[in-house]
Amino acid sequence: MTPDPEPCAPPDHAPDVERALAEFVEHLRLERGRSPHTVRAYRADLAGLLAGLPALRGLDLARLRGWLADAHAAGAARSTLARKSAAARTFTAWADRRGLLPDDPGARLVAPRPRSALPTVLDHEQAAAVLDATGAAAEQGDPVAMRDRLVVELLYATGMRVAELCGLDLDDVDEERRALRVVGKGDRERTVVYGVPAGRALQAWKAVGRPALARAGSPPALLLGTRGGRLDPRVARTVVHRAVTAVSDVPDIGPHGLRHAAATHMLNGGADLRYVQELLGHAKLSTTQLYTHVTVERLKVVHEQAHPRA
Repeated sequence: MTPDPEPCAPPDHAPDVERALAEFVEHLRLERGRSPHTVRAYRADLAGLLAGLPALRGLDLARLRGWLADAHAAGAARSTLARKSAAARTFTAWADRRGLLPDDPGARLVAPRPRSALPTVLDHEQAAAVLDATGAAAEQGDPVAMRDRLVVELLYATGMRVAELCGLDLDDVDEERRALRVVGKGDRERTVVYGVPAGRALQAWKAVGRPALARAGSPPALLLGTRGGRLDPRVARTVVHRAVTAVSDVPDIGPHGLRHAAATHMLNGGADLRYVQELLGHAKLSTTQLYTHVTVERLKVVHEQAHPRA
């Protein structure tokens, strides 16, 4: 995958501020196991917070509140304010433990929580139409079409995150059991299973598609780009968008939309919430419970059809 850029700081940072920011970035990457995306977002947020600060010990609650107030006045969304607040609180708690601050001002910082909007979810027919369309293109024997078919099939079959999918190696595949070893957030490892259609797409890709794209220096990645390197998550997102927009009357969703669809369809089919939590790699059950709100529409239909006082 695309390597994370080296830590950097704006030139107006004081030496101790710049050093603390660089050490905190390494803490996120190496000790906390945060994703490259999270590290980049936190670093950018903190660079703005700390810009022009003459010394790190001058970081106090008033500066934190003023920074968030400026972001709000500039039109930042609630989700952005929540992320900035989380970045600041994580940083000040770390700096306090390291003795770099006299206390932890972030512990008293309050920011609005992001609204938990229900995700857009494909129904069964829409998901089937998207998968059928990618399968038809792959049947022509083009290696890229075979790869793209496998991307969509595995995302929907397993509910994986796109970064997890692109991080798979050949050794992570157990074709006999139709299972994949996945490394998720925080380097937590889990096993996910896939069905027969995804298995057929995988076999075709490994037998014909991957050898056609592989080069002498190709990594052991399951999915390859057109130049023989590991498939970039950005390319995988484009693959999904292209697949769904090729089918009429289907909302334009990305890889996370297929993840939502997988979870919702499993719950609709009677899967246990704990099983779906394990499959998706959620650390907290409350995250998985979001999908129970999506499936409430199905419960309403059943209630109206079956309950005598519906």
